[in-house]
Amino acid sequence: MQYQKILTVCAGNICRSPIAEGLLKQALPNHFVASAGIAALVNHPADEKAIGIAAKHGIDLSAHRAKQLTPQICLFADLILVMEEHQINGVISIQPSARGKTMLLGHWVSLKNIPDPYQKHEAFFEDVYRQVSTACDTWATKLS
Repeated sequence: MQYQKILTVCAGNICRSPIAEGLLKQALPNHFVASAGIAALVNHPADEKAIGIAAKHGIDLSAHRAKQLTPQICLFADLILVMEEHQINGVISIQPSARGKTMLLGHWVSLKNIPDPYQKHEAFFEDVYRQVSTACDTWATKLS
């Protein structure tokens, strides 16, 4: 299976999934990469700390606006990457047929859960960024 359309998913679509989207877009320029949230803060920009940390690493999240995960988005994607195990069930509740193409972002690096940094301190965001970056690097290697 060729995974050309990749979707990253978290809760609000303002921290982890936009960072993962940016990293994967950079690493996989010939793929379509997007992000959404299971309980998205629709139309909100990325979290200020996420924007700042991503910018330090050359990823621009300034234009990001949160999107709600929908059945149509799930059907469009070839691969859906979630941040936490329980989010697999969140995706399935929105689009049951997406189960077979939904995996953990941290799958290849043995990360069951990449914690939500929302409203946490800067160091926590940095740690989450490192986890997301490591996981995305591994996925990029597998998909390229």
